[in-house]
Amino acid sequence: MLKEGLAYTSSTVVTMENSASALGSGFLPVFATPAMVALMENAAMHAVAPFLPAGSTTVGAEISTAHIKPSAIGAAVSATATLTAVEGRKLTFEVSAEDAAGLIGKGTHVRYIVDTERFMSKLG
Repeated sequence: MLKEGLAYTSSTVVTMENSASALGSGFLPVFATPAMVALMENAAMHAVAPFLPAGSTTVGAEISTAHIKPSAIGAAVSATATLTAVEGRKLTFEVSAEDAAGLIGKGTHVRYIVDTERFMSKLG
């Protein structure tokens, strides 16, 4: 059952492949903001996946984040998403990311529950 408080944590290690210089979001070899956002979305997706109706999934619709500090190559980074509101198909999450030194990012994320088959049928 979908309810406020559901949470999940996703983890990764900072590599050149998920660095700002590799993803084109900056010139430095540090954890890229787009990689942090993707990790936050991954955590939100997994937080609710076991509680969705058969044939359904969630899709990201909105995210508002602050990337507070950098993480170096080799750093372990984790992102946690906590479901804070359920409004019909709309799911709102509080998201945060951290490394060994502490908080590196935070924000809110909105996902919508969709019927997978119906959603995919809308593609051209």
